[in-house]
Amino acid sequence: MAVARYHIRQGYISRQQTGTVRVRITDDKAYLTIKGKPAAGHFARYEWEKEINVHDAEELMQLCQGTIIDKTRWIVPAETVDNLQLIWEVDEFHGEQEGLVVAEIELEYEEQVFEKPDFIGKEVTDDPRYYNANMGRPEGAMGR
Repeated sequence: MAVARYHIRQGYISRQQTGTVRVRITDDKAYLTIKGKPAAGHFARYEWEKEINVHDAEELMQLCQGTIIDKTRWIVPAETVDNLQLIWEVDEFHGEQEGLVVAEIELEYEEQVFEKPDFIGKEVTDDPRYYNANMGRPEGAMGR
């Protein structure tokens, strides 16, 4: 039921308690992203993203800490109660995380109601082992 598919490689230039700096190449486009820490008791966090050229992204990948994450992202339309068009981003990981599949939905607001499809398994929103920034860390923070 996916409507699109992307190949993604991404790495982290900085991984701090206060936020992360990520470089990502998605097919033939590249991005530099800064994400802040969520406020206490919330999931939403500040995010700034800028498209950069792929050559610059490849150069920045050399500065990344740990393993470069390699994954396929599947875009699946979500069912919502309030008829807003949302999507599930379903990431199928390769390499060191081979076999791991994580689905994420980006809501318009934290209390938004949506239908959880049958393909969604265990809730891992609060489990830092599944944050992309923790995967591929040099000290091996990702355990299953």
